[in-house]
Amino acid sequence: MSKRKSFKHRVWRTAGTIILLLALFVPFYVYHTNTAVAPETRTVTVDIPQGTGFFGATDILDRAGLIKNRPLYYVLVIGKQAHRQIRAGEYEFTTAMTPRQIVKKLVKGEIKHHRVTIPEDLTLREIAERLAEHKLADPEQFIALAHDRKFLASLDIDAASAEGYLFPDTYLLDRTMSQREIMRLMVREFRKRVTPDMIVRAEALGMTMGEWVTLASLIGKESGCRSEKPLISAVFHNRLKKGMKLQSDPTAVYDLAHFNGTITRRHLRRRVPHNTYWIAGLPPGPIANPGLDSLKAALEPAPVDYLYFVSNNNGSHYFSSTLLAHRQAIVKYQTDRKKN
Repeated sequence: MSKRKSFKHRVWRTAGTIILLLALFVPFYVYHTNTAVAPETRTVTVDIPQGTGFFGATDILDRAGLIKNRPLYYVLVIGKQAHRQIRAGEYEFTTAMTPRQIVKKLVKGEIKHHRVTIPEDLTLREIAERLAEHKLADPEQFIALAHDRKFLASLDIDAASAEGYLFPDTYLLDRTMSQREIMRLMVREFRKRVTPDMIVRAEALGMTMGEWVTLASLIGKESGCRSEKPLISAVFHNRLKKGMKLQSDPTAVYDLAHFNGTITRRHLRRRVPHNTYWIAGLPPGPIANPGLDSLKAALEPAPVDYLYFVSNNNGSHYFSSTLLAHRQAIVKYQTDRKKN
């Protein structure tokens, strides 16, 4: 056989081998990439950190049991030119998904979102701890950021902290978001809810933005009952006009990191900056993050002459205009109050 024929023979033989291998490989590849990664169905959550490369992401998925054949996974990803498009984040997969579906989800960046509800009147620390429950923030770092003067200036907050400006709402968050982004989102929501007319009204009442939010935070902490808030607002406005101390119980325990929920006389005697039993006027800043009802109530106090209120132990309050009536209400409703 001539050299030329021998060469052609080798070429055809090699081509035939390649075609045969492809004929065997392609059906296997198609079957593999379109078959669930495991026979039993379970949900798997994986976290691909920012900056993780293709091979690092593959290791994470493999350890989670989401890759059943690594070489074929490489072929799938590289064939789809997806190796440079996998996005970082927290993902939720099921083992009923196929490799093709998994790669598609990674490329589209369909990360897991956390629906986090921030109730009205939580403090900065309580919000930080709630975010930490979802692994969205480190409490101490979040609190430190809320006191960062440079960051506060970027949020247009002229105060010592972001307390009062983290608007209570339900947020859709994910773990790719930085703590700055989360805080910025909450402050942005505050700006959306606070209308120009509300700001004008606060100014007409002689209050700065900080004073208004601070008063609203006291109202919110004193009562969660919407209908009562204008009455509580009236008490505080009337006391401020008369130069009386506000004597708001929640202010006495604001600085306590661990508080069991029962305010005693010992708490009311504490000489701390926010305690309105000790200081005159409003506290130096908000004691919580008020909702819209409290913000509105601070601007629209009820037209009453009340100067006192006391809990009647059913979730609402008894209001009085005189000290005598107030003392009688205390005897009636608060006889079991701790005296220590």
